[in-house]
Amino acid sequence: MDGTAPPPPPGPDRRPPPGTQIRRSTRDDTGAFVELMEAVAGEGRWIGRELPLDRDERVRSFEAGVDDPERLSLVATQAGRVVGSLGLSHDGMGHADLGMLLAADARGLGLGSALLTEAIAWADAHPVVHKITLQAWPHNTAAVTLYRKYGFQMEGYLHRHWRRRNGELWDAVLMGLPVTDRT
Repeated sequence: MDGTAPPPPPGPDRRPPPGTQIRRSTRDDTGAFVELMEAVAGEGRWIGRELPLDRDERVRSFEAGVDDPERLSLVATQAGRVVGSLGLSHDGMGHADLGMLLAADARGLGLGSALLTEAIAWADAHPVVHKITLQAWPHNTAAVTLYRKYGFQMEGYLHRHWRRRNGELWDAVLMGLPVTDRT
């Protein structure tokens, strides 16, 4: 692929298990979201946040995303339990930054695909957003593969960019997906 045209949208995928719901976040999800973020941060491999989290800051940030109509905040639930989250916030210049996390026992079940499908539809319908951007760890091959499946392209590589609490410097890949042609 030469990077000039996005691939067609993904075809039928593995469907999330019965009892799974993808929906807009509400303030009632705040506690469950913070617990999910703490669990994923505790793994130390998949997201930029590390333990200990500033819970008050995470609550403020999550609730700001829920309350702002110019942001998208989604949760994935299974049997009423929040097992995934996706946020999109745009900068007013047409770029929407994506962040997503899934509970360890919810990975590989199609929830990332379901969340991304909703996020791409939201961005495509947004009057300003023309591109979704994200950063991922290069070692998170499952996430990078998922993003590629949805048409995201590698747009850059940040060498030794993110300092971890243990002093290590981690690389990050930059990925982007044009969602509309608003020229």
